[in-house]
Amino acid sequence: MKSINTIENVPQKSLVERYIWGLREAYLERGGKEEWDIFEKVVEGACEENLRRIKDLYPEVPASLIELLSYVDGTYYRMYKEEEICLYFLGSRLEEYPYYLLSSEEMIENENLASDYYSDYVNREFDPSDVSIDDKIIDDSSQMRWLHFSDCMNNGGTSQLFIDFKPSSTGKVGQVVMFLHDPDCIEVIADSFDEYLEKMLNTDLSFINEELF
Repeated sequence: MKSINTIENVPQKSLVERYIWGLREAYLERGGKEEWDIFEKVVEGACEENLRRIKDLYPEVPASLIELLSYVDGTYYRMYKEEEICLYFLGSRLEEYPYYLLSSEEMIENENLASDYYSDYVNREFDPSDVSIDDKIIDDSSQMRWLHFSDCMNNGGTSQLFIDFKPSSTGKVGQVVMFLHDPDCIEVIADSFDEYLEKMLNTDLSFINEELF
């Protein structure tokens, strides 16, 4: 992947390159220049072995997520060159809760997290008045194939993001799913990871704001 420092001079930017450049501009313009400068100096991409393992676990993993991990291997208390990085990198419709990108190792380790924690919800074993589940979500937890790629700012206690490779008949393979706590709900927020990144760009990456710094 091209260096972010030269990205503005590239005639044809990929979606991931545009996203990273937009995120950089958001940090610099909204008071986070010091945080971004430190991050940019030390950041490294995921190793090829971990990328291969993710592809083995999730054969339909979007190329854009692999490209993103090739640039940065996680932003949640992640050690890069003896520098601990804790950087907000993603968002959702919850502007007050920016998200971290998980590392490739965390994505691998969390293979069964969704089915372990949300099987009752997916199986609709709850009072419908207490929980909301998108009908694009499958109703058989034994068939779930969700890639956990992001936690919100409080270590995922309020919200987590997944790529769903086993949707219901009304959903789409690769749709992005958000779990939200209190009130609990699971909803599809984008039909694909690419669409998700585009949506974040179209909101001007508003989850990065002056109040964070």
